[in-house]
Amino acid sequence: MVLDLDLMSMNSVYHVLTQIIIPRPVAWVLTEHQNGKYNLAPFSYFSAVCSDPPIMMISVGKKPNGSEKDTYTNILERGNFIIHIASSDMASAVTKSSAILEEGESEIDLCGLETADVAGFSLPRVIGPKIAMCCRFYEEKTMGNNGQHLVFGVIEKVWLDGKIAATNDKGRLEVNAAAVDPISRLGGSEYATLGEVLNIPRPS
Repeated sequence: MVLDLDLMSMNSVYHVLTQIIIPRPVAWVLTEHQNGKYNLAPFSYFSAVCSDPPIMMISVGKKPNGSEKDTYTNILERGNFIIHIASSDMASAVTKSSAILEEGESEIDLCGLETADVAGFSLPRVIGPKIAMCCRFYEEKTMGNNGQHLVFGVIEKVWLDGKIAATNDKGRLEVNAAAVDPISRLGGSEYATLGEVLNIPRPS
């Protein structure tokens, strides 16, 4: 089978990409609206793109009516955001937080979630995820025919659940991936969990 994406509609191309680029890590992004409420939304077009400085990227599309998503507006207006890595027991809440709400309404309230302060950062983290990356807006690039926004942020602080991380005998951080139990997106409404973890040493 060969698919010619040039002959497909935007929705069909999106469907193909989400079916074949698997698994995709999920960024569960918390931002603050101008009314003081917290917005929380999942994004699976997401990756680390630089180590010096440590920069993360999330790709933010538009709402179905063509308006900007709160996540994008909030980041540009207030500058800070937090990326969470959610575990499998929070998959339902992650999905629920993708609902299209009226501007300024909070997914934290919708999902019945709670937050906790992160020392030295202006935004709180969501209680539940075992990893939270506190980011400062770095830059934004808009591309494509429908104005897809690539939002880049510098990680200023990382909060880790103490049960998932330790320092090895070489002084390097080791995170227990199985303990994190992260979800990743597949196609449609499907998520994946880690399953078997392969450990294959690199060539010396």
